Amino acid sequence: MLLRLTFVLFLACLSAEAAAHSFGITYTLPVPLSLYNWTASGTLLLSFLMIVLAVTGTVKQRKAAQCDLSDKRLSRFLLADAAIVILQLAVLGALLLCIASAWFGPPNAYLNFSMTFFWIIFVLGFSYFTMLFGGWYRQLNPWGTLAWFVLPKNWRAGRFSYPQWLGVWPALLFYVIFIWFELFGGTVPKTLALLLISYSTINLAGILLFGLRDWLTHAEFFSVLFRLISKMAPLQILPADSVRSNRQVVLQWPFMGLLRSQAVSLSELVFILFMLSSTVFDGIHQTEMWMRLFWDDIAGLLQPWVGSNIVHSYPILKPLFGWFQLAALLLSPIIYLGCYWLCVVLMRRLGGGNFNVRQLALRFAYSLLPIALVYHFTHYFTLILSQGGVIKRLASDPLGLGWDLFGTAHLLPAAIYPDMNWVWHIQVGAILLGHIASVYIAHRVALEVFPDKRKAVLSQLPMLLLMVGFTCFGLWILALPISAMGGG
Repeated sequence: MLLRLTFVLFLACLSAEAAAHSFGITYTLPVPLSLYNWTASGTLLLSFLMIVLAVTGTVKQRKAAQCDLSDKRLSRFLLADAAIVILQLAVLGALLLCIASAWFGPPNAYLNFSMTFFWIIFVLGFSYFTMLFGGWYRQLNPWGTLAWFVLPKNWRAGRFSYPQWLGVWPALLFYVIFIWFELFGGTVPKTLALLLISYSTINLAGILLFGLRDWLTHAEFFSVLFRLISKMAPLQILPADSVRSNRQVVLQWPFMGLLRSQAVSLSELVFILFMLSSTVFDGIHQTEMWMRLFWDDIAGLLQPWVGSNIVHSYPILKPLFGWFQLAALLLSPIIYLGCYWLCVVLMRRLGGGNFNVRQLALRFAYSLLPIALVYHFTHYFTLILSQGGVIKRLASDPLGLGWDLFGTAHLLPAAIYPDMNWVWHIQVGAILLGHIASVYIAHRVALEVFPDKRKAVLSQLPMLLLMVGFTCFGLWILALPISAMGGG
């Protein structure tokens, strides 16, 4: 079955016809998908050659490429303690309002303020904001602010030292639960309220046990997620620490923050791979190919036990389909880890050097982040356009009590449905740009970790092949038609 699925995926990448999905509708590509794949692959190869010929420089030169904007008037205003406190209270208030609206507001998900605010404005909107302006979530984390209000100062220090072997595995666990809830947990607002209350309670308990800083750094998954996205942002707010006595705002080239640090644990690497694989799974789990894989192939294998009459076997197969979806979601980062690990093994053999495979895997992990970022953007940015505008109307009456706080309660939904041709080519361009950025970051890292430039270039051939494969696979996922049986 696995070999058959792999063969189907390979043939699909070479197919002459495809139908892209976005907004859940079918769109016929202007040219065969194979032409997009060949063109994107050629562009990646040409980009790699240009990067190899042009890229030089040391770590010191890259670090000097930051521009400190802290003395600008707007920066001074945003960095002021009073401004940070006001923003922290506003974000905490938004969390509490979201819980209240989910519990007391309209039961219809499309009419409930919390559903649009949490899933569209916070989860998607703040992710895209962090792509441009990094470091803000660390300052404004609502669960950190909540702990400052609810827990006495001596309690916020924690009772135990955080086990270093745990890494960010707790954050990854919460991330998996979050994605499962997003895809399969239903759209009832009260369920969202229970989720947020439970997550808030767990965070307060974790802070009590391990302290505010360690828990938010390792276990609060939004902190880990937005910290990784922040590394790619051109504008960064840097917190005060042992190096900086005050907060700073710096300007840098996009993605260059990925060169200033590296993954420190296997858990962080798997977290990054799950950022990638969960988006891919979301793109594939409602498609016709995926539905046929279970309802035709797997259900066919189960006929001796469940029978051939679909009416009688459906009550048995439906829960099995849920377990099949969950197993696929859990296995997705492991599959990506296997592909990436094989790439690193080949890289180690071609490049030599003093680093073992695990060290290299961690050292190059951040080069995958641009790919994860553009996958997320291409799959979800249309939701900002189609659903994000509704927030103006919902914000005037967040509890569904007939209020009109901002005079916008009776506005018609400001949804935007752009032309699908426009959407598709933005998706193609974004995926290609993200992979080129990953090739560039990986090459810069290779120049540091391998003995000479020749070996550094040779070491990147497996990574280049991996990037080409990811590009073609990403375009193919976007081009799969949605199944009429698909449900989120």
